Amino acid sequence: MAVSQIDRNRPIPDAIIFDLNESRKGYRLNKMCDSLTSETNRHAFQADEEAYLERHGLSEEERRLVRARDWAGLNEAGGNIYYLLKLGFVVGHGLYRMGAQMRGETFEAFLASRNADGAR
Repeated sequence: MAVSQIDRNRPIPDAIIFDLNESRKGYRLNKMCDSLTSETNRHAFQADEEAYLERHGLSEEERRLVRARDWAGLNEAGGNIYYLLKLGFVVGHGLYRMGAQMRGETFEAFLASRNADGAR
């Protein structure tokens, strides 16, 4: 018998648990991001981002979040960080830049926190 690792009686504030519901919510978005593992698709995205987003059936809200490079919003829309990293790579935003925006910090403040005692 499988034991759940999630104690729903003790939620972590502001944490999104990527579960089946989140997976369903972000399916189109994550599928589009995953497609960017192909060099051909990366070139197609960079050549005509709007057509690429349309081709993957993203909702207007998902498209708006991609255009804005709103990583926190994309995460709330069901985007899984491992898939969002693929998009970040294509648009020149690495993990730390994405993390800074998700935490509402400047890139420099976020980098400084990575060197703080206890940072992982």
